[in-house]
Formats: sequence, structure tokens, C-alpha cells
Amino acid sequence: MTRSGNPMTRIALASMTGTVIEFYDFFVYGTAAALVFNKVFFPELGAVQGTALAFATFGVAFVARPFGSIVFGHFGDRIGRKRTLVTTLLIMGLSTVAIGILPSASSIGVIAALALVVLRIAQGVAVGGEWAGATLLTAENAPKAKRGKYALFPQLGPSVAFALSSATFLLTALTMSSASFLAWGWRLPFLGSLLLVGIGLYVRLKIEETSAFKATKSVAKIPMFEVATRQPLQVFFGAMATTTVFAYFYIGVTYLTTYGTAVLHHPRTTVLAFGILGGLSFAVTTILGAIGSDRFGRRRMVLIGNLASAAIGLVTFPILNLGTPLSFVIGMCVLLGVVGIAYGPVGALLPELFAARYRYTGAGLAYNLAGVIGGAVTPLFATQLVAAYGSSALGLYLCGLALVSALCTVPLRDTRHVDMLNADTASGAPAESVRS
Repeated sequence: MTRSGNPMTRIALASMTGTVIEFYDFFVYGTAAALVFNKVFFPELGAVQGTALAFATFGVAFVARPFGSIVFGHFGDRIGRKRTLVTTLLIMGLSTVAIGILPSASSIGVIAALALVVLRIAQGVAVGGEWAGATLLTAENAPKAKRGKYALFPQLGPSVAFALSSATFLLTALTMSSASFLAWGWRLPFLGSLLLVGIGLYVRLKIEETSAFKATKSVAKIPMFEVATRQPLQVFFGAMATTTVFAYFYIGVTYLTTYGTAVLHHPRTTVLAFGILGGLSFAVTTILGAIGSDRFGRRRMVLIGNLASAAIGLVTFPILNLGTPLSFVIGMCVLLGVVGIAYGPVGALLPELFAARYRYTGAGLAYNLAGVIGGAVTPLFATQLVAAYGSSALGLYLCGLALVSALCTVPLRDTRHVDMLNADTASGAPAESVRS
């Protein structure tokens, strides 16, 4: 399936480059929300309420992501993956730069917070359309036996982006005072997105359309309607099986930044430096999970990852609460590392569940619904839960969520042998991908 004019290595790197940039933009917001947004945009509120509201604006993007998957999935299924991905990249990059130049609440009052929410929604819509298209670039072109291996490249985007985001904020924190960082230094990572977007556009404009889209003899008139009527179970079980990945990951990349500085009183620079290590641990297990899915099956690896996450959810906060820098980095790396086992195979699993004519919409919708349940609700809920009942309650919540994800993984069949060039099969019938 690989052709000299469109080699898999170039396709894989293009898909990863795009997701790194998109998720970098997404994560600089999460880091800023944890560190400064409560003071910049919500200065009238107390520390706990201001942080909770900052995380609420972070969560708004997750609510917008399913809408992005529907909108861009529609065009991705009708006009092609490549052109749609160029659009999502531009929207994401321009929204991020706009946040970097947005005046604070002290300058323009409540308008600052409202504008922040609007730009955050734009980010969410763009990311909602990004993931499915990026994974289809690799999954629809890769040889069947190596689909998990190549589909892991866009899956590396979040881990690399988190490490890059942490490194960027760490650099600004090390080179300026806390007052300067609060006044203007936090804006630099957002403005730096402009350069990354330029690189991403150059890479994406060089790639070709996917083989599966070219082979599709007809396109869905309304992709969302076909997904809803033909494969609703795949959307539901695919989303729920992936929910724990989002919950654990966003607790690690957003909430632990606040928990480490405000509760455990670690220096901000220490927490940011450990974030780099956490991102790398997530990348390693993502690679292992994806490659393992080619040999052992997607469903089996996702199930193992969710069960392992249930155990890790119970021990993470007792490790963190030892209060030492070493215990913090171990807790963060364990929390982020365990979800890579399930996240790696998802890049191939979700696209394989859906027929080619509406695959962009179906895979994106399942993925982004998981983001709402796991990524939006959990960090916001964590702040209030820990304040009311302590960190052990959050650990129990994470464990319970992982067990639910494990149960929802069981009905899914293994999909590694499906033919993604066939628009009418590729697990297009519910009986082929969900147990009866």
C-alpha cells in the first residue's frame, strides 16, 4: 500500500507533526490555567474558586470537541482528509496566538474572560476535527500487519506536546521573575505557536490524500446521520473504553500542576521539569501499547491498560502525598505512563471500527465524547472533590472510572485484521465489531 510518491514514513511524520502542534496549543492553555489564569482573568475570586473557574474554561473546549468532530468529520468524509486537516491547524493556531495577546481582566474587565471562553471553544472545535483526520492519514495508508505501529505516530502528539509545553513554561519561569511571568511571560508560549503552525502547514501541504478515501466509490451525504443510525454502539463503547485515558492524562497534565505547587508546595520550576518526564513516560508506553496491539490485538491491549489504570488510581495520591520531589515525579510518571498502554492502540482501533464513507466522523465522535467525559469533567471535579474529601476520594473516583472503561472494552471485538480500503465493511456492520 506504500507508494514511492507517498511513503509511510513521510505520512507518519506529517500526522505526528500536526498533532504535536495542535496539542501543544491545547496544553499551553492547560498549564496556564493551572498557573496564572485564575489571577489574570479571574482576580476577584479566591484561589480555589479562581482555579476551578480556570479549569472550567479549560473544560469548555472538551464540550466543543464533539461538535468539531461532527463538523470537520462531515467535510473530512466528503471532501477529503488532507484539506480538512489544513483548516483545523489554522483555526487552532490562530486561536492560540489570539489568547497570547488577549488583554487581562484588569484592563478590559469581564470581556477578557468572555473572549477567553470564545477562543477556547475555537480551540476545542479545531482539536475535535484534528485527531480523527491525523490518525486516518496513517491508519488508512498503513499495511494491515503494521497498522498499529504507524497509527501510533499521531498518538505521540499529546505526550510530545505536553513535554514541549512544560519545557516552554519552564524556560520562561527560569529566565524571568514571578512578577514578570504573571504580567507577560505566560504569553510567550502562546505566541510561539505561530512558528509551529507555519511548520505544520508546510508539512501537511506536502502530503497526499489517503488511499482509503481515494478508493471510496461513494461518499456519505450526511456522515453523522449514517454513524448514528448504523453504528451507535461502536461510538458508545469506543468512547467509554477510551474515557479513562483522558481522565488520567488530564489529571496529570493540568490538575497535578496545581496540586504540586499549591498543595504540596513544590517550586513551579520543579513541577514543570517533572512534567517533561511525565510526558516522556507517556510516550514510551504509548509506543509499547501500539506495537503490542499489532501482535496481541487492540482490544486486549486497551483492556490491559484500563485494568492497570484502576490499580494505579488507588496508589498515585498516596505516593504524591509523601511530599518529596522524588515521590512527585514517580507519581506523575506512573499516572501518565499507565494510560499509554491503552492510548497507543486507540489510533488504529477507533478508525477500524467504522466504514470508510463515514470513518472520519465516527472515529472522531467516539474519541471526543471520551474527551468530554474524561478530560473535561474530571479535572474540574478534582478540585472540588479534593477540597471536600481529600485526595483519596479522587483516587477512588479514578479507579472506578477505569473499571467502567474496562467493562466497556469487553464488548469490542479485535479489529486488527479489517480491510480499511473497503468502504462498506471495515467493521461497518455492528455485528462485526461489537459482540452480540
